Amino acid sequence: MSPDLSRRDLLRLAGAAAAVPVLSSCAGAPTAPNAAPGTFTVYWNAGHDYQAYRKVITEFEQANKVKVNLQKYQWPDLRTRLLADFASGTVPDVVEEPGGWVQEFAISGNARPLQDYVDRDGGAMGFPADWRPATVERNSYQGKVYGVQLHLTCNTLFYNKAMLRDAGLEPPTTWPEFLVAAQKLTKDGVYGVALNQDHTYIWPWLLQAGVTPYDPKTGKVMTPVADAVAALQFQADLIHKHRVAPIPVSSTDYSGPQKLFSAKRAAMILTGPWDLGPIGKTNPDLELGVAPPLKGKRQVTQAAGVSMFVPAKAARPDLSWDFIKRVTTLQTEQAATKEVGMLMPRTSWADLPEVRSDPVIKVFADALGYAADPGQQVRLTGQSGKFEEQLKVMYQQVLIQNQPAESALRTFSEAAEGFLR
Repeated sequence: MSPDLSRRDLLRLAGAAAAVPVLSSCAGAPTAPNAAPGTFTVYWNAGHDYQAYRKVITEFEQANKVKVNLQKYQWPDLRTRLLADFASGTVPDVVEEPGGWVQEFAISGNARPLQDYVDRDGGAMGFPADWRPATVERNSYQGKVYGVQLHLTCNTLFYNKAMLRDAGLEPPTTWPEFLVAAQKLTKDGVYGVALNQDHTYIWPWLLQAGVTPYDPKTGKVMTPVADAVAALQFQADLIHKHRVAPIPVSSTDYSGPQKLFSAKRAAMILTGPWDLGPIGKTNPDLELGVAPPLKGKRQVTQAAGVSMFVPAKAARPDLSWDFIKRVTTLQTEQAATKEVGMLMPRTSWADLPEVRSDPVIKVFADALGYAADPGQQVRLTGQSGKFEEQLKVMYQQVLIQNQPAESALRTFSEAAEGFLR
């Protein structure tokens, strides 16, 4: 196990022995994932149970004469379960992770290097040649591949076309335009915008403000400090000063803004393709517009997305690699995009007709060209768990509790710079 787990991780892990039966019951999974020789266990995000992947699972089961035990979790619960598995030595065969865990667990020795499989099969599957370079870099450590990107996403502006049209507005492109639009759209029980309680939604704002999350040469975080403060305070002011956004509800569920948007109680949200499916199902008549990311000092957004890795103690890495190969084919990417609008990491994906002909997906695909990964340098320290925990505290202090951004950032920076050095 990593010696650099966050305090929250340690508390979760301390209770994991008691919690596992409850989590297993929720996921419909046995306590020991690999207890049955004919069972292949996959830990997966609950929101990514697509028919495109179910088809892959069926084909994988038939080809390998195994039964796939797909255990579905929200990310915090998946991490709790995974840490308990690492401690016990009984691990799943494949893990989907939210972005950032691969390098963390490579450093701690809990992820298996996949370089031998890449050397053997990479040419045939188009890896890494057909993957965007940043997705390969973020899943590698010390020159070896440890994970393969499954989705590549980014955050941008969703807006209700009818509401903006009735207000005589065009989609905003800059922060000042965004504030003006949010103010004009806030009326009659409708908020101009809904911000997310999930701290990871802070990154587009910080990147647009020109903030460097961590500089390993100086050991400093969130520089220039004045720009980081401005980005935090701008978001807080939308809620507490201008009152154009509701106070986010502290929760492990990131779907709050999407639900307000789908119910036509918020005119704009900042989100990604993961919310396209829920919006379409909840309110298919909503006139959805998707615009390029906003511009602060820069027009940029966060590159996000999930990857897969194989735990170091997985008993059947050959099968694990076969599963990864099957679920990342261009055909499967195409099917998942057609089904739910998910964005993908292959460069050839951007040229698919499903992408170029869809006005919504095309906006996202184009935005990927100027999406940045803010967590790379932090992950390579092996301290990303602590960093994320501290970032969450700061974000919620400012947005939910309305603490001054400058003091909250100062406290965060002192803590983060202490353990990142």
